[in-house]
Amino acid sequence: MKTYQGKSVFGGVAVGNIKLLQNKAPKVEAGHTQDVRREKLRFEAARLKTQAKLKTLYHKTLKELGEAGAAIFEMQSMLLDDPDYLDCAYHLLEEQQMTCEYAIFQAGEYFAKLFGQMESAYLRERASDVRNVASLMAEALAGKWDRHIYTLSQPAIVVADTLTPSEAAQLDKSKVLALVTSRGSVHSHTSILARIIGVPALVGVNMDVGNVPDRALAIVDGEQGVFIVEPDEKTQDTYGRIARRERAALQGLQRLKGQKTVTAQGSRIELLANAGSLADVEAAIQNDAEGIGLFRSEFLYLNRSSYPSEEEQFAVYAQVAQKMKGKKVVIRTADLGADKQAGYFGIQPEANPALGYRGIRLSLDRTEMFRTQLRALLRASHYGNIAVLYPMIVSEQEVDRALALFAQVRKELLEQGIQIGRVEQGIMIETPAAALISDLLTPKVDFFSIGTNDLTQYTLAADRQNPRVEHLYNPGHPAVLRMIQMVVSHAHRVGKRVCICGEAAADLALTKEWVSLGVDGLSVAPPYILPVREAILKALNSPDRTVST
Repeated sequence: MKTYQGKSVFGGVAVGNIKLLQNKAPKVEAGHTQDVRREKLRFEAARLKTQAKLKTLYHKTLKELGEAGAAIFEMQSMLLDDPDYLDCAYHLLEEQQMTCEYAIFQAGEYFAKLFGQMESAYLRERASDVRNVASLMAEALAGKWDRHIYTLSQPAIVVADTLTPSEAAQLDKSKVLALVTSRGSVHSHTSILARIIGVPALVGVNMDVGNVPDRALAIVDGEQGVFIVEPDEKTQDTYGRIARRERAALQGLQRLKGQKTVTAQGSRIELLANAGSLADVEAAIQNDAEGIGLFRSEFLYLNRSSYPSEEEQFAVYAQVAQKMKGKKVVIRTADLGADKQAGYFGIQPEANPALGYRGIRLSLDRTEMFRTQLRALLRASHYGNIAVLYPMIVSEQEVDRALALFAQVRKELLEQGIQIGRVEQGIMIETPAAALISDLLTPKVDFFSIGTNDLTQYTLAADRQNPRVEHLYNPGHPAVLRMIQMVVSHAHRVGKRVCICGEAAADLALTKEWVSLGVDGLSVAPPYILPVREAILKALNSPDRTVST
C-alpha cells in the first residue's frame, strides 16, 4: 500500500481501479526546410483543424457542463487568431525556415514562458492553455487525435501527470470516479472542469505517475487530499464504509425535494441555481432549484465572430423563463472582458485583466451592445419572471447610467406596443467599493447579489488563481464576512433582499455563517442545491450572532 498527499479540488471518496492517462504527445524534433510555402500551408491546415476541434469541444462541454467549463476552449481558440502568436509562428517559418512541427512547438514554448513569467496568476494560467493548443496542433499534423482512449470501458479513477482541458473534456464523464494529477493548481482550468463534473479530485499529488500501476485498486479521499494505491484490506474496508455512507446520504437527499429551505429559527432562505447554459437550467430543475439566481449570459457572446443579435438572445432568455414556470430567473448582463473574450471584441491585452475593461464598464462603453441585450431581456420578461443583474459595480454613477439605459429601452418597447413584464433590477456586490457604499446603492435597486469569488480576492489582495497565495484566499476571512454583514444590514434596513451567488455559497463549512448573517438566498451550482438545503435545515444558529474578528 502506498499513500500520497495532494491538494483537494473536490471532496468525497472514490474507490475503484486506476486508468492511467500518460500524455504521449508527438515528439517534436528540431527541423528546418527550404520549402517554406509547403510548411506555411501545413501550419494553416493544422490551425484550422485545431480550431474546428476546439469548437467541437466547446459545444460538447457546453452541453455537458455548462458555460463555465466551455469558456476554457473559447479562450484557447482565441490564441489561434492572435496576431502576436501568428506573427511569431510565421517568423519562425519564413525567417528561420523551421518545419511546421518545430515552429508550432517553439512558438508555443515562447508564449508559454512569457505567460509563465507574468505577475498575474490569471495570465500565468494561460501558459497551460498555450501548451494545450500547441499539443493539439501537433496532433493534428500527426493525425493522431484518436490515439488517446477517452471512453472508459468501466468506471475508473483517472490518473495523469497533467490533464489538459481538452483531455478532461473528452473523458466519458459517466465513468469517471475521480481525477488525480501529480501537477496542477486547485484553480487551474482542469480543476474547474473537475469541480463541474462533481467527482473527488486531487492535484499536485507527490507521486511519480510512471510508477503508478495501471488498473490497480486505489482510493481517493477528496476531503483529506489523500491518494492510496493498492490499499490493504483494513483500509479498503474503512473507505468502503465511507463510500457507502456517502452514496446513501446522496440518495437520502432526494427526500428534500419539494421542501422549503427554512432555518431552525424559522427564517426562509431561497435555494437558487447558478446556470451558464440551457443544460444548466435543466439540471437546476432536476435538483429542485427555487429559481435561477445567476444566469451567466456570456456564452451567447463567445465562440462566434460577431455580437449575438437581439432575436438570438431573446430566444434563449424566453426559453429559460418558460422552463422555470414563473420562478425567478436572474440574468446577469454580459460580464465580458478579463477571461471571457472573443476576437471580435477587439480588446487590447491588459496587465491585470481582472481589474480592467470588463463587466459593466464594457457594457456602458459599448451602449449598442448593451441596449440590444436589454431589449432582448425585457421582451423575454413577458414569458416569465425575469430580473436583471449588473456586474462589476464600483460607483453610483455606473448604476445610474445602467438604470437610465434600461428605462430608455423599456419606454421604446412600450411605445412599439411590445408586451413586457415587471423586471426587477439588481447589482453584483463583488468589489469592496460596492460593499462600502452599499447604503448609497440600496435605494437605487431592488436587490443585491454578492459575488464572493471576486469580493474575496479583491478584499484580501490574493489572486485566487495564484498557487503561491491560494492559502490566503479565504471567503470565510473576517474582513470578507464583515463586508457581507455590512451589505446585508444596509439592504435589510430598507427592505431589500441579498443573495450570495459566488462559489462560497456552496461551501458547507460556511453555511452557518450565511444563515447567521441573515442572507435571503444562496445561488449554487445545481448539484449543490440539495446538500446545501440539508445543511441549512440542520443548522443551529443565533440570528443575533455577530461576525468574529
